[in-house]
Amino acid sequence: MHVGKSICDSLIGTLLNIKGKTKDGLKCHQDLVEMGIREQLHPISQGRRTYLPLACHTMSTNEKRSFCHCLWNLKVPKGYSSNIKSLVSINDLKLIGLKSHDCHVLMQQLLPIAIRGILPDKVQVSITRLCFVFNAICSKFIDPARLDELENEAVIVLCQMEMYFTPSFFDIMVHLIVHLMREIRLCGPIFLQWMYPVERYMKVLKGYTKNQHRPEASIVERYVAEECIKFCSQNIEGGTSVGLPETRHGRTPGGKDTRGYNVVTMTRYEISQEHLYILNNTAKVIPYIDAHKKQVTTMNPKMNMMRVLQEHNRTFINWFRQTIFVDDGASKTL
Repeated sequence: MHVGKSICDSLIGTLLNIKGKTKDGLKCHQDLVEMGIREQLHPISQGRRTYLPLACHTMSTNEKRSFCHCLWNLKVPKGYSSNIKSLVSINDLKLIGLKSHDCHVLMQQLLPIAIRGILPDKVQVSITRLCFVFNAICSKFIDPARLDELENEAVIVLCQMEMYFTPSFFDIMVHLIVHLMREIRLCGPIFLQWMYPVERYMKVLKGYTKNQHRPEASIVERYVAEECIKFCSQNIEGGTSVGLPETRHGRTPGGKDTRGYNVVTMTRYEISQEHLYILNNTAKVIPYIDAHKKQVTTMNPKMNMMRVLQEHNRTFINWFRQTIFVDDGASKTL
């Protein structure tokens, strides 16, 4: 769990060049000078200023903005992770407040999507392969015969990343990736060894503390009280357990189904308005509409167009009903 968080912080801090978290600063380039390697990345001094050459993993401002917008627009199911949108700072172009589980989700699923089409292919492939290794070793089912293959894949990925990232990036936490497969052989799948449940429950116990001088006594007292309430609630009819969330899904009502009984009664005015709307959008009725408007205008020559339209809407249905019954040809056509 901590290995994944440390690698995720170092990787995102280096890609986005976050101050205090990047592994590609001035001292890192000065180490290359002392080691005598990668001359194309050696610092360039011009007077009082020192310029750092761009590495292949360095992103421009537009690329950083595209990376942050990709994560900012992501929508995940409830309980999948934190709200990724709240972790992205568009103005500062960085990620803030990453928890261990957020880094775990980024390293397994989200990071390969965010860097797609931004970084060079060689850097993108190496980071994506590293994410695939984490996704494979953190799955709930692991074939022991694949552990040797995953261990070789982890070594190859780290060797590839050494070609693109500075040596300061590869601290002890990055080196521990190679030993995770050995830990799986000895202790079983990684998800059974995570500290997430323990740390979450520790937060619950810390919340029991009300007396700062006697924190242990406060925790014990509230823990015993909660256990007593749980025990009593199991024997109370209609009671609910303490600490368990209620279901969001309503139970199916017993007896006869009631879905078809939501009947909405329309008024006569609403029915006439719908009838009028249908008639106005029927091609065969258009000649009758024009004839009725002319008749209303002839009978009321002093009315303006608005009043004529209101009178037409009020009297057209009855006039049309009488007309189609009088005109046999029209009734047959309709």
